[in-house]
Amino acid sequence: MDSLSPPDTPATVFSDDDEYDLISNPGHDPSLDSSLAELPSRLQGSDVPEPPPSQAARDKLETAKWSSDEIQAYVRKTLGLAPETHLRRTVRVYVDGPFDVFNIGNALQLRQAKLAFPYVHLVVGVFTAEQLAQYGYSTSWSELERVEMVRHCRWVDEVVTDVPWEVSDAFLLQRRIDYIAIDEGTSVDPNVDKARVKAYDEIKRAGKVITTRRTKGFSASKRLSTGLSTGPPTPVMQASPRFVLSPQTSQHAATTGPAQSPLPGLALSSPLIDLSSPDPVDAVDTPEPKLDLFGLDN
Repeated sequence: MDSLSPPDTPATVFSDDDEYDLISNPGHDPSLDSSLAELPSRLQGSDVPEPPPSQAARDKLETAKWSSDEIQAYVRKTLGLAPETHLRRTVRVYVDGPFDVFNIGNALQLRQAKLAFPYVHLVVGVFTAEQLAQYGYSTSWSELERVEMVRHCRWVDEVVTDVPWEVSDAFLLQRRIDYIAIDEGTSVDPNVDKARVKAYDEIKRAGKVITTRRTKGFSASKRLSTGLSTGPPTPVMQASPRFVLSPQTSQHAATTGPAQSPLPGLALSSPLIDLSSPDPVDAVDTPEPKLDLFGLDN
C-alpha cells in the first residue's frame, strides 16, 4: 500500500474536466482561479497561433482585424462587466449551428467567441443530420464532414453533437456553460427559427449571451445565420435536363427573340438547345442544381 496516499484520503480530487481540478499546494491560494492560473496547458486566447490578416482582409473584413483586447472590451461593455471580471478564470462559451459549408463568417464568429475573455474553453455544438431533417433541412455536407471541419478550426476546444435545438438553462448547467455566443441581430431576425429565438431571449435575460458581430462583405455573407429559418427552404424550380443554354447561341438572343420555355410560367431570354442528340460543340457540362440549406448557389 502506498504510504503517501491513505486509501480513505486521496491526495488529489479529480473532476471529469481537468480544467476544473482543484490542486492543493501548501502555501498557495487554494481558490479555483489560483489553481487554474497555475495549469501550464492553459493558454490565453491571444496566445493561440494566428497568422496576421493581410491588408486586403483588414480593409474588407472588419471582424478580421479586431485584436483580443478590442473584442474583450466590446464583450465587457455589452454585458456590463467590470474590467477585472474573468481575468484569471477559464470561461466556458458555447456556439451551436449546422456549420454546413463552413465559411469565414463562421470562423470569425468562433474567433470572437474564443477571444471574448482572456481564458475561454470554446464548446461548439453541431446539429446532427437527423436533427436537421426533423426540422425540414437538408445539408450539402455530411454530419461527419461538418464536425471534422469545425474540429479543425484553431479556435475550437470541444465539439459536441448531442445538443438541443433550443438552448436551455438545464443544458447550460449540464455542460457547465457560462455564456452562449450568437450573432448580433439574431433575436430580431424574422428568418431565424422562432423557438430558437425564444430560447435565446430567455438566456439573454439571464445575462448569459455574448453578442458576436457579423462578418460582412464576403461571398457567402448573404447566408442566413446559424439560427436557421423557420421552415424548409423554398424548392428551386429545375428545368428539364434535356434543355440547357448554349454560350455560343445565347449571345444571339437579342436577334432571335425569347425562346419558348419548357416549363409553364418560366420565361427565358436565351435560346434552348435540345440535347437529346447533342452536338459536341454546343453541349455544355453543367452540374445539376443543388438545394442549399442557406439558399446559396454552392
